[in-house]
Amino acid sequence: MMMRIERMMRYKGFEMPTAVKSSIGASKHVGDEAKALGVRKVMLVTDKIIYRAGLIHPIEQSLHEAGVTTVLFAEIAGEPDTALVAEGSRRFKEERCDGLVAVGGGSSMDTAKSIGVEAVHDAPLLAYEAAPGKKPLERRIPPLITIPTTAGTGSEVTQWAVIKDPERKIKFNVGGPLIAAHVAILDPELHVSMPPHITAATGLDALCHAIECYTCHYAQPITDAVALLAIEYVAKYIHRAYANGHDLEARHGMAQAAMLAGLSYGSESAGAVHAMAQTLGGMVPVMHGQCVAAMLVPVMEYNWLGEPEKFARIAQALGVDTTRMSVNDAAQAAVREVDRLVRQLNIPTLLEQGVNPEDIERYAQAAFEDPQTVGNPRDIGIEGYRWLYRRCLGLEPST
Repeated sequence: MMMRIERMMRYKGFEMPTAVKSSIGASKHVGDEAKALGVRKVMLVTDKIIYRAGLIHPIEQSLHEAGVTTVLFAEIAGEPDTALVAEGSRRFKEERCDGLVAVGGGSSMDTAKSIGVEAVHDAPLLAYEAAPGKKPLERRIPPLITIPTTAGTGSEVTQWAVIKDPERKIKFNVGGPLIAAHVAILDPELHVSMPPHITAATGLDALCHAIECYTCHYAQPITDAVALLAIEYVAKYIHRAYANGHDLEARHGMAQAAMLAGLSYGSESAGAVHAMAQTLGGMVPVMHGQCVAAMLVPVMEYNWLGEPEKFARIAQALGVDTTRMSVNDAAQAAVREVDRLVRQLNIPTLLEQGVNPEDIERYAQAAFEDPQTVGNPRDIGIEGYRWLYRRCLGLEPST
């Protein structure tokens, strides 16, 4: 009881700096949105695969018709790092751009946010890492429009960018309301080319955002509301989107789920899954969504004792009939339901993703030092992370 009262007394805020626009074909309005923001020359940030697939061409055309000049930055291939951001910000300044449009997954959107940070500050991105002793952001980034082509990271509306530091071999966060996009455009037509394994991985990443942010210490009524709806949308639409990529209703539902889950971050953070996944991603070349999906069930097994009533409510949001269950039984039913979902969507295990069991100590130490550990609903130390990695790697039985 005292813990709940302390959480209610914690001074919290919720900001939503991003306007969200959505519909089938919504990306055709990007030119008008850029013009309304007063932008005359945008840097169009995307990855090489999306550019080669031709998804960018209608967006370039919309910008051209609105009288907005574009400078293409299609250099993203995999996880973005500080060198890529520095190259992008250098070109942004040289070309005298005054706005950004990001098209793609979290890598494209996080890169665009980070380019924006360096464009308006006199220090490199690392100076603004969300860590003790580092600077807070001081200026709003240039006008940014985010157009996701996946339904998972929620970066289109989050107040965070996640970038790799090659020297330390970790990913780090930069964040706050000043880094958020000005406009997010959700267009399910851009999602139909996602193959099933990407649909599954990104969709479960969205589910994880919602579950972690609903149960973490930073949760508040506004984030609870959007997190629960995100969970319901994932449960309703992910199978359809996975089985039939051209199901526009399912794609629209998953796009909304990812956006709502992104909002559930608020201006704070998540918990142990993302502490593990973000640090692991700096050391091992894993796909973020698949990594998160493989870790989610073991972390839920560990965490449900910290917030049994909320885990019971997650079970309801996933469609489990909990009317005849105790709170604890319903909480554990949520874990089983997510486990069933992970199996149905054929998520590879961490071993299958190339994670080495001999490096558990290094992985556990890095996760413990990640700032998101603080938000975890159950107290966790180094030994807890060791157990989680052993569980994820099949060295511990399920509980």
